[in-house]
Amino acid sequence: MILDLTGTTSSEIASALLKARRNAGSPAMGMVGTIVVVVDEASHHDAMKAANEAGREHPSRVLVAILRPGRGAPGLDAEVRVGEGIPGEAVLLRLHGELAKVPESVITPLLLPDSPVIVWWPGGGPKVPADDPLGRLGRRRVTDAAATRRASVDFTARAEGYEPGDTDFGWTRLTPWRALMAAALDQYPTKVTAAEVVSAKGNPSADLMAAWLQCRLGVPVEQRNSRGPGVTAVRLFTPSGPIALTRPDGAVATFSIPGQPDRPVALKRRTTSELLSEELRRLDPDDVYAQTLACMVKRESMPADEKTIDAADRRSVQTAVSNAAARTAGAKPAPAKKTVSAARKSAAAKKSSVAKKTAAVKKSVAKKTAGRKTAAKKAATRTVAKKGGGKRVAGRS
Repeated sequence: MILDLTGTTSSEIASALLKARRNAGSPAMGMVGTIVVVVDEASHHDAMKAANEAGREHPSRVLVAILRPGRGAPGLDAEVRVGEGIPGEAVLLRLHGELAKVPESVITPLLLPDSPVIVWWPGGGPKVPADDPLGRLGRRRVTDAAATRRASVDFTARAEGYEPGDTDFGWTRLTPWRALMAAALDQYPTKVTAAEVVSAKGNPSADLMAAWLQCRLGVPVEQRNSRGPGVTAVRLFTPSGPIALTRPDGAVATFSIPGQPDRPVALKRRTTSELLSEELRRLDPDDVYAQTLACMVKRESMPADEKTIDAADRRSVQTAVSNAAARTAGAKPAPAKKTVSAARKSAAAKKSSVAKKTAAVKKSVAKKTAGRKTAAKKAATRTVAKKGGGKRVAGRS
């Protein structure tokens, strides 16, 4: 059932919801919470569809608010939907004029009593969600940094104004990645010396992943760009080889652990409704997200060289992987490449050895030259002596 209400009020909308439920033969609500969606006119259809799909797992009252502030007269138009394949209830609200500046006055009377409220901004969200008039109503405040142009600045502001209940879809998208990397270290406990995150340029999830790894492992984490989509690879460098999770196509990933065969892993990019469903499963504060935000701000202030992995160290790790594969195949391992410190020592030793050899050669050449000059002088002296002696003998005779 769909009811259109023009120039209405919150009490009339509540009455329309009750009437629609009774006409549908279900006077009991049977809903677990209220989802408040703050969106613009262009994207409200996709946002309502995602919220209704998430409601199949969590039946909820969905309130989609389109704010239209302007100089016109204040007004409220609504579209009430009950049934029609919707697991809960959905209300599309259009707030005009001065009323759009105080949306909480319209939303508050429509919230389900004694149930959690989730506020979601599909278009990015405010800098500090907890300071937003509608954000104050929510037990959980969901933003999406991928929908903003300056994600790094946005995260900095949200880290400074974080309140328990804040979260972001950029963080939610990392749940399977973080679970797999944590499981890898459980299966293969080893020392991690560095890490690497590869993603499409400007991906906020990659920034959060790098900050999380650096915060948890205390190692330098380098970020590199790829063609995407999204995050394409995460690597943990260890003395025995890298622990890698690579997903070049956005659907199936390859999970690699040193000494074990590669395994394919289903790691498809999830839809918006799936991300929202995950957030609805957990309504308690996400402390790990708060810590990661703090680490992200700290990471942004770090020198660039502390974020970068030494190329020689990366090559030595890759050589170790090649050697492990060669030993498995019965081939002769390749010689391990030296790290930067070993290479410097080797270069210094070679330089010293060359200098010593050069000095020895110069000394030998100088000695031989001096010997030749001495021999030449003696030979000249003997020749002169012979000539002089012959003249004296002839004079005596």
